[in-house]
Amino acid sequence: MTVPASQPPTAEPDPQDPALLRLGGRWTLDHALDIGRALRELPDSVGAIDASAVDRLDSVGVLQLLRYAERRQLDYTTFRFRDDHRALVAAIEDVHDDRPKARREYGFAAALARLGYAVQDNSREIVALVSFLGETLVKLGRTILDPRRFRLTSTIHHMEQVGLDAVPLVALLSFLVGAVIAFLGAQILADFGATIFVVELVSIAFLREFGVLLTAILLAGRTASAFTAQIGAMVSREEVDAIRTLGLDPVDLLVIPRVIALLVMLPLLTFIAMLAGLLGGLSVGAFSLDIPPQAYLARMHEQMELRHFLIGMSKAPLFALVIGLIGCLEGLQVQGTAQSVGERTTSSVVQTIALVIVFDAMAAIWFMYMDW
Repeated sequence: MTVPASQPPTAEPDPQDPALLRLGGRWTLDHALDIGRALRELPDSVGAIDASAVDRLDSVGVLQLLRYAERRQLDYTTFRFRDDHRALVAAIEDVHDDRPKARREYGFAAALARLGYAVQDNSREIVALVSFLGETLVKLGRTILDPRRFRLTSTIHHMEQVGLDAVPLVALLSFLVGAVIAFLGAQILADFGATIFVVELVSIAFLREFGVLLTAILLAGRTASAFTAQIGAMVSREEVDAIRTLGLDPVDLLVIPRVIALLVMLPLLTFIAMLAGLLGGLSVGAFSLDIPPQAYLARMHEQMELRHFLIGMSKAPLFALVIGLIGCLEGLQVQGTAQSVGERTTSSVVQTIALVIVFDAMAAIWFMYMDW
C-alpha cells in the first residue's frame, strides 16, 4: 500500500522486542520538526533501530538518526535500512564530522596485525622507489641520447636553489660541528698529553664522514621536503595531469632537472662542508688549545691522506640520488589534498634522513673491512 504524501514520520517500539525501534513514514526535510519530536519522545530502552519500513529518507533524516545514536551511545552500524537507502546513508555517514571514532583494538593479535600492515606498506614503498629509480635512469639515458629533451633553464634554477642558497647554512653548521668535535676531543686527549692529535681527529672525521653526512642530512630536510611540496602542489592543482595531456613526460620536466641539480651540487656542498669543519677545528686549536695555526696546518699537511677525502666525496652522488628520488617520488604520490601534501612531505624527510644514515653506516663498515 502506498504511503500518503502527508504521512509524518513514525517511531514505535516493536511489540515483541521493546528494545527494537521500528520507523515508518517520510523522514525528510518537510517533516524535520516531526522527526525531532518523535526522537525526543522515545524511551531510553531503545537499543536498535529498524528503518526498513521508511518510505522516503533524505539527508535530514539520516543526520537526525546519527545524532540520536550519538546521544544514546548506540552503534549506528547496526541500524537496518532499505537497500535503496543504503547509498545515501553511507554517503552522509562518511562526511559526518562528529561521528564517533572507531575504537582501537589492543592485544597481541591487534599489534601483530598493525606490524604486518606496516611491513607491507614499507615493502611497497621500497618496490616503488626501486621502480622509480629504474624509470629515472632509463629516461636519463634517453635524455643523453637526445639532448633536446634536457631542460637547461630548469636545471640551473634548481642548482641555485639546492646549492647556492644552502651554502651559508651548510658552512655555518659544519664550522660549529668541527669546533665541537675539537673541543670534545681535546678534553679526552689532554688526559694523555696528546692534545695535538685533535688535528687528526677533526681532519679524518670531516673528510670521511661528517662533511658528506651533515650536508646530506641538511639537504634531506631542506631540499627533499621542498621537492615533495612543489611537485605535490602541482599534483593537487592537476598541473601534472595537464603536462601529460600536452604529451610531455613529468619525469623529464620535474624529476630529471632536480636529480641532476643534486648530483652536481651535493659534492660541491660537501667540499664546502669539509673546509668549514676543518676551519672550525683550526679555530678551536688556535684560540683554545694553544696550537698555532702554522703548527696546526703543518700537522694536518703531514697526516692528512687523500684517500679520506676521496672516500667522503664518493658517497656524495649516492646521497644526492637518494634525496632527489625520494623527494620527487613522494611528491608524485600526493593524492590531491592539503593533508596528503603534508603527510608526503613528512614521509620524504623521514625516509631520506633514514636512508642516508643507513647507507653511510654500510659504507663505513665496508671501507673499514677493505682497509681503506
